[in-house]
Amino acid sequence: MNHLPLIIKREYLNKVRNKAFIIMSILSPVIMIVLVLVVAYLSQINNDKVRVISVLDESGLVQDSFKNSDNTTYNLLSGMSLNDAKKLTEEAEMYGLLHIEQFSKIEDASNHIKFYSEESPSLSLISNIESKLEEAFTAKNLYDKGVNVDMINAARVRINLGQESFAGEKTSKIDSVVKLIFGGAAGYLLFMFIIIYGNMIMRSVIEEKTSRIIEVIISSVKPIQLMLGKIIGTSLAGITQFVIWLILGGILLTVVSVVFGINVQTPQQQMVEQAVATPEINAQVQNIIEAFYHLPIANLIVAFILFFVGGYLLYSSLYAAIGAAVDNETDTQQFMLPIIMPLILAVYIGVFTVIEDPHGTVSTVFSYIPLTSPVVMLMRIPFGVPIWQQLISLVILLATFMFTVWFAAKIYRVGILMYGKKPSYKELIKWIKY
Repeated sequence: MNHLPLIIKREYLNKVRNKAFIIMSILSPVIMIVLVLVVAYLSQINNDKVRVISVLDESGLVQDSFKNSDNTTYNLLSGMSLNDAKKLTEEAEMYGLLHIEQFSKIEDASNHIKFYSEESPSLSLISNIESKLEEAFTAKNLYDKGVNVDMINAARVRINLGQESFAGEKTSKIDSVVKLIFGGAAGYLLFMFIIIYGNMIMRSVIEEKTSRIIEVIISSVKPIQLMLGKIIGTSLAGITQFVIWLILGGILLTVVSVVFGINVQTPQQQMVEQAVATPEINAQVQNIIEAFYHLPIANLIVAFILFFVGGYLLYSSLYAAIGAAVDNETDTQQFMLPIIMPLILAVYIGVFTVIEDPHGTVSTVFSYIPLTSPVVMLMRIPFGVPIWQQLISLVILLATFMFTVWFAAKIYRVGILMYGKKPSYKELIKWIKY
């Protein structure tokens, strides 16, 4: 393995000195910042838009239910026909007209209410109006039946179920949400890193093979050294690019927001800030902070690094083997499905199974299978996985990586010198036997 450091250095320097690598390392954060600013600007324009809605309430039951807000103004109409109300709304270029007909039974109110507008109204606006109407008509219905609505509201009891382990550790629903977010982010990041930089390794092998440079290199270097050098060198280049994106993106976002005074907050973020001002929401924020401190941070960091590296190396060796077996990227499609499917399966297992039962049989089994364990185990760890289970999963993953490197090197050894022939699975099995 004396040549391995030299190969790693060569691969790393070739990648980071490449013009496309340099351009994308700088341009990608700029593009992302521009997209974020455009979305923030468009959201701000949409958020500042005031919708004026005419309300023609012939029933006289819900006029007091419509209060003006920052983005919606209600214009209450009376003493006119529906056609006159439509004409007035159109001439004044209002957003729409809410018409409530006179009706006898409050249970039939839904059949006597319509919203007229020039264009299709927003879903959030319709939902908001429906909510106001439901609340008003429900209160009226209860009042007609002799029920004291104020008494019902005063008697309403809200339950926030406390949770505690047998060891005395307190948890909550928010704890599970925070754990899910951290686990999902770790698993998804690994998934994307494998897809992006695994393809980079595969393309690098194909380029050297088609340019015949590989014939010169292989004369003085063992195939397994060359393959490992490519995997590790490209991985380091990918990590370098990722760090550049984080640093440059953070600097650009800060500079743009300060210099140009652009608020990059979305309306949802603004709503959250306003909600935090209320005592109930503020208490929930405190619960989220406590849930963050309940996470096994040290375990998460160490496990993320180990499983991230192990999973990436495992899949990278497969990508390198595919690159050595074909002459162009078009021929790689027939071999990509067996690689992509376990990754997709791992994500689905994590999202749909780990959430519901992180310690169940399905979650546990797939956290041991090496092709799915990097993603599934990373999603399980925030929920508290015993160290011995993590170690067993990691040992299986590393052992599988060593085995994968062995048979991938056999494909690599034969494939890098094969030209003009489209390989099949049967052919690859023969190469492994050589």
